[in-house]
Amino acid sequence: MLIGALIVLVLGSAIGLAVQTGEGGWYEALTKPALTPPDYLFGIVWPVLYLLIGAAAGRIWARRGHPLAGRALFWFALQLGLNLAWTPVFFGLQQVELGLGVILALNVAAIWTTVRFGRIDRTAALLMLPYLVWIAFAAVLTFRIWQLNPALPTFI
Repeated sequence: MLIGALIVLVLGSAIGLAVQTGEGGWYEALTKPALTPPDYLFGIVWPVLYLLIGAAAGRIWARRGHPLAGRALFWFALQLGLNLAWTPVFFGLQQVELGLGVILALNVAAIWTTVRFGRIDRTAALLMLPYLVWIAFAAVLTFRIWQLNPALPTFI
């Protein structure tokens, strides 16, 4: 469980550090909704969430002999990949519209992961819940940024 938590924390943190927004940059110039949290909060929340979801995956990994564990871990890897892709798409490529698609897919995959985890280990599913709330909130923020900045370039 601890190893899974640390692996997810390192991956998520590495992506976040690699794609910095920088003051006065593109992100700062966007019109953002009033409910946008202060930037420092993301640096507090994400490491905690990565530890929680990593611990959840670690619990499932420890039960990998369970007949449902393989598919549950597949869905976890898929949602983690979408999670790790969102930052480079949104901030790196500056593609809010494509970022919205990624985060909506992430929400679906994370919900399905949580359901699958719950069929194996209730605690693992419960560990995913704060993450589900946060990424749903992030999807709302992304959608509102997309709405409030109609002049942004589109992906297609």
